[in-house]
Amino acid sequence: MSWNFALILFVLLVITGIVWTLDLVSLRPARRRRMAAAAAEFDRERGPQLRQLEGDDAAARHREQTLREAGRIPWWVEYSVSFFPVILFVFALRSFVVEPFRIPSGSMLPTLEAGDLILVNKFSYGLRLPVVHNKIVPVGEPQRGDVMVFRYPPEPEIDFIKRVIGLPGDEITYVNKRLFINGTEVPRERVGDYFEPDRATYADEYIEQLGDIRHRILIDSRSGGDIYPSGAFPYRNHCQYRGAGVRCIVPEGHYFVMGDNRDNSADSRFWGFVPDDNIVGKAFLVWMNFGDLGRIGQIR
Repeated sequence: MSWNFALILFVLLVITGIVWTLDLVSLRPARRRRMAAAAAEFDRERGPQLRQLEGDDAAARHREQTLREAGRIPWWVEYSVSFFPVILFVFALRSFVVEPFRIPSGSMLPTLEAGDLILVNKFSYGLRLPVVHNKIVPVGEPQRGDVMVFRYPPEPEIDFIKRVIGLPGDEITYVNKRLFINGTEVPRERVGDYFEPDRATYADEYIEQLGDIRHRILIDSRSGGDIYPSGAFPYRNHCQYRGAGVRCIVPEGHYFVMGDNRDNSADSRFWGFVPDDNIVGKAFLVWMNFGDLGRIGQIR
């Protein structure tokens, strides 16, 4: 997953960086000294003889070959020095600016489809150290309605994407397929039917209003509405399950997330809250879908 890729990229960065520094400080000056010594020796001994026997052009070619051999760079140094700037750029870009992801499933339908290639803003919620994920510069916090990428709490090596529903301190109630935040029902308006390819069936499509964010969701009115926890999770005592629904108080430093495909999404209703430490970034753009170029655009 992306965590493993980040670790591999970091290891490559460290290795190539060490070789690049070693070359700058020691190996490169040593090559220059060898080349200077080889040039001086050639000009003193072989050069005059070659000019007499083969002419100035041949002597120049031999001199160039002598310098090339004296300054030859080991393959591991050459590759490391060449790739270090590229690896550094990619590492810095995906660690602090943007990171690409591919949507693997339909849990965020109709907002995001399986196969969408998206970009995630890595600094919207604060700059974090790569690999260890510690926040070093607090820039902003997730807002209700944001589409957020995070490391799945039960298995942090896996990245998930869901919509932020509850902020720290919020009371979130989802009962009989209706969403309430702090006791107030979130307004929604039915706009039609949506064919869900994952399950080859139709679902009711709504526009939901989360604060200033208007986005589409899917509700399968024919499926049951029972919600049960998938197991124990941190702050399990903050949630009450009642068959047809769940009520949770979001703990400090955590967020409650849900998929837009409400009846086909494993989210905070089942496995709990997303700690701030698990946040990766804010999804903001579909930059490509090879099956449907019309999907390119901003994520809402």
